[in-house]
Amino acid sequence: MGEAHRHCKKKVFDWDKAARRIKEEKPDRACAGLEEDWEWTGDCIYDEGNIPKESYCFLSSTWATPVLMMDGCIEECWVMEDETQWNEGTYWPDSARKILVGA
Repeated sequence: MGEAHRHCKKKVFDWDKAARRIKEEKPDRACAGLEEDWEWTGDCIYDEGNIPKESYCFLSSTWATPVLMMDGCIEECWVMEDETQWNEGTYWPDSARKILVGA
C-alpha cells in the first residue's frame, strides 16, 4: 500500500488533539498507531498518568490512518503533515505536553 500511495500527502498523528482527548477522558492507558497496520505501528503513549520516556509507535502514512486508542476505544487523530511541524519522529511535542499537564 505504501508504494501505491508514495506520491500522496502524509497524514501524521495530531499530538495536540490526543493531549486534549486524554485530558478529557482520563484513561488508564492510551496508545497511538496506524489503524490499518496497528500490529507494526501501535504502542503506548500514556500509562496511568505518565508519559513513557520512549515509544516505538510509527505515526505517519500516506495510506493508513493515525489513531488514538484509549481504554480500548479507537478514534482518528491526525492532521496533514504539510499543516504542522510534526512528522513520524515526533513524540510528545511541547505544545501537547502543555495541554496535558497544564504547564
